[in-house]
Amino acid sequence: MERNVGVVVRGIRGPIIRPGDDLVSIVVDSISKAVESDNISLKDNDIIGITEAVVAKAQNNFAMLEDIAEDIKSKYSNEVGIVFPILSRNRFSNILKSVSMGVDKVYIQLSYPGDEVGNKLISEEKLDETDINPYSDILTEEEFYNIFETAKHEYTGVDYIQLYKSICEGKATIIFSNNPKTILNYTKSVLVADIHTRKRTKKVLKEAGAEIVYGLDDILNKPVNNSGYNPDYGLLGSNLSSDDKLKLFPRDCDEFVNKVKKEIEKKFDVNVNVMVYGDGAFKDPTEGIWELADPVVSPGYTDGLKGTPNEIKFKFIADNELKDLSKEDAQMEMKNIINNKPKVNTTFSSQGTTPRKIVDLLGSLCDLTSGSGDKGTPFILVQGYFDNYAD
Repeated sequence: MERNVGVVVRGIRGPIIRPGDDLVSIVVDSISKAVESDNISLKDNDIIGITEAVVAKAQNNFAMLEDIAEDIKSKYSNEVGIVFPILSRNRFSNILKSVSMGVDKVYIQLSYPGDEVGNKLISEEKLDETDINPYSDILTEEEFYNIFETAKHEYTGVDYIQLYKSICEGKATIIFSNNPKTILNYTKSVLVADIHTRKRTKKVLKEAGAEIVYGLDDILNKPVNNSGYNPDYGLLGSNLSSDDKLKLFPRDCDEFVNKVKKEIEKKFDVNVNVMVYGDGAFKDPTEGIWELADPVVSPGYTDGLKGTPNEIKFKFIADNELKDLSKEDAQMEMKNIINNKPKVNTTFSSQGTTPRKIVDLLGSLCDLTSGSGDKGTPFILVQGYFDNYAD
């Protein structure tokens, strides 16, 4: 019988995860219950996604703000300039609070009109109404409010300028500039807070004469007072856990996913792939915010998920090479073309097939399925992802 279903994605419910839980066993048990209750047949090349939040929780990968402040004190003297933090209560407010606890003076350089993930201080339309050139003009806080009057976020109603100042309790000076070197007019001790452009920002600052340059990825990349930590990303990918604590991005994820893979294969006798996923790499069309505030979409995945998709552009082939064939002949020829496609996409017929990493595409799929609300599905089962029209 001809198959009529392609990719199938299921959110798999699990229990509330707490520090110290055996997450490998929980994942296997949750998948097993779903297989039994919904009559699912696991197959080779199925993919199991596990949200990074439950991995970090099971690892007890948390840090108190005092621990972060101690690390800040060990790296800086009495002042620090923070460059390009994102505008987020969840992602940055507790980080800023801990930095302020570790120094006497904080300079915060905000990019404008918004941050790197699309949160806006002001809209582009408001900026267009002025003579301000965001590529060159530097604004003080007073100048900013004289020109724009308010900086309330369009959707949350939060004025992040005032929020960040209040967190620092009188220690903060706010400036606005899209040139990282601007901070050096105030201090030579810099904490680079941008996520995906951090390497370039560090390089620019060091070449411009900064004396101390660390990034968020350099803070808490080792434990402090037996705290959690992340050797690769430090504070990047962290989330607010409580008023005095952060949940960090999970570590040792490659080891974890391979353990899950081994246990699933042992129980079901199928060759599956497993990944840990964080933020999906997609942009909200209404708010204009990029979802990707984590340093990577997937901090760990099994070998079968390496690389990029090898696909032809189905509609391009159908509209050009097969346009003069009958429906039946076109279907047969399409399957033949797919079965004989090169191992690497090198022709125009592959253009437009989103040449992103497989784990980035899958991470977006998993993140959209599990969401960040009350679905209670921290595990995702993806079936048929590697199938095509010819299978």
